[in-house]
Amino acid sequence: MDLRRLLKEATFDGELELWRMIINEVKLNVSPGCSFHCSEPGWFRVCFANMDDETMRIALKRISYFVLQPKGLNNKAAVNKQCSRRKLQISLSFRRLDHEFMNSPAHSPMNSPLVRT
Repeated sequence: MDLRRLLKEATFDGELELWRMIINEVKLNVSPGCSFHCSEPGWFRVCFANMDDETMRIALKRISYFVLQPKGLNNKAAVNKQCSRRKLQISLSFRRLDHEFMNSPAHSPMNSPLVRT
């Protein structure tokens, strides 16, 4: 996630300062790019697993509110309206297909060309 424009200073110290703000204010744990040897400050890794649609919607709303707030959208009603316009949604229906694929016999490690019996 590119949050370079939110950095107070374009340094890795500035990135860590922004990361602490996200942890403390947004209550989401994203990973600063410097943790993954990113060469440019301001990039963050967002990972999610085992989240239902409602939890994902709440997380997206929180980060959207935080990102949009510096642009002058200082009240929740304005941010909610802006977020709904952008349709920040994610459908996790692919998980069922992923689960079926991973559990299919054709995907078994025993059928892997790297495993010799």
